[in-house]
Amino acid sequence: MAWALKLPLADEVIESGLVQDFDASLSGIGQELGAGAYSMSDVLALPIFKQEESNLPPDDENKVLPFQYVLCAATSPAVKLHEETLTYLNQGQSYEIRMLDNRKMGELPEITGKMVKSIIRVVFHDRRLQYTEHQQLEGWRWNRPGDRILDLDIPMSVGITDPRANPTQLNTVEFLWDPSKRTSVFIQVHCISTEFTMRKHGGEKGVPFRIQIDTFKENESGEYTEHLHSASCQVKVFKPKGADRKQKTDREKMEKRAPQEKEKYQPSYETTILTEPCAASNGSPKHQPEPVAQVADNLLPTATPQDAQQWLHRNRFSPFCRLFTNFSGADLLKLTREDVIQICGPADGIRLFNALKGRVVRPRLTIYVCQESQQVREQQKQENGDGAGSTFYVYHAIYLEDLTAVELTEKIAQLFSISPQQISQIFKQGPTGIHVLVSDEMIQNFQDEACFVLDTMKGKESHQAEANDSYHIILK
Repeated sequence: MAWALKLPLADEVIESGLVQDFDASLSGIGQELGAGAYSMSDVLALPIFKQEESNLPPDDENKVLPFQYVLCAATSPAVKLHEETLTYLNQGQSYEIRMLDNRKMGELPEITGKMVKSIIRVVFHDRRLQYTEHQQLEGWRWNRPGDRILDLDIPMSVGITDPRANPTQLNTVEFLWDPSKRTSVFIQVHCISTEFTMRKHGGEKGVPFRIQIDTFKENESGEYTEHLHSASCQVKVFKPKGADRKQKTDREKMEKRAPQEKEKYQPSYETTILTEPCAASNGSPKHQPEPVAQVADNLLPTATPQDAQQWLHRNRFSPFCRLFTNFSGADLLKLTREDVIQICGPADGIRLFNALKGRVVRPRLTIYVCQESQQVREQQKQENGDGAGSTFYVYHAIYLEDLTAVELTEKIAQLFSISPQQISQIFKQGPTGIHVLVSDEMIQNFQDEACFVLDTMKGKESHQAEANDSYHIILK
């Protein structure tokens, strides 16, 4: 309905004045904003749109998350604006993580006065290493028998109960804590970033890790499986005192930069805030840190919705758990690639689909090996019926990612059920039968799908029990 305002002739002067004032106010908007700076958000801020704006879905970026985790270690000043912070840690040093209750009044009343479980992990930041995490951790275990990647410093920790470190999960610790009480947990990281670099010739850059914390509440059965919150931060780990030297070097480099260049970098903060993956209103992440991936295990069709939730958390799909709350294993496995991409977005959708289908990334190098003693004689009937036999070898595939002699040693040891320490050296038979020591560079020049016959020789120093024998491996 249109309304018309009729003014008496005597009020023509007033009408003229109102029009002029209104025109002036409109012209001011144009001069201040300009054509290039016009934004619909400026229009929505006007009072007439306030009621409609209140009906819009809330922005998750302004949402107060239930917990906050603060790592008491300074961030690097050599990180550009709008990039994720990077924190340097010393190997084996105890670092405090403050577990803070950030809930509003009345939020999550079901955990008031109750314990929650937090699981802390050290995982790879780089996607390439995430795909081979299991192999990387197994290699580290063989090289550092009896050591752990992550430990809790229990005497220094405050407010935690039932701390646990599973012997088979070297990079994981867990504990219970009461959000209403002061809680600080001290952790120690024992691996260094350069232990997982592809080439180890000295001076190489170490790979970044992530410290990931997932917090769960009890379900109806008293098991801590209902996800509440996840956050992580990016770190690099150096040998003792190395982090202090690296922080000092970064600070000195920044001091030498021009003022205009310094403005492009973040300041160094005294503590590191672990950040959450921010979920949009439709459930797909606006930003999710790379780190969140552990080696994917297979989801079975018989998995209950609760089992499926745990599988999603284990494989770092926590932001999508609420979307798949009532999905069983069979429900998730029925999703098509297009379905998953539409729900989770292209990057995480493809990753989730590959995890659901058990897809594996093609290794960088595949070789086939056979023990010389593993000849199999099979009687094959020839077309002439003479029953002549034919001798052939049974080969095993070895998949290599790092292309190093250490990795090849570990894979051969695993294949033949011996300890890597029992393989003292690996040689390749060269021209005229000479034995050439296998190096990283030689492996990097192997042809893909090359075939080798393995010959073994006992080491000269081995005169003890068979379990302690050492061997030389010869690739023919």
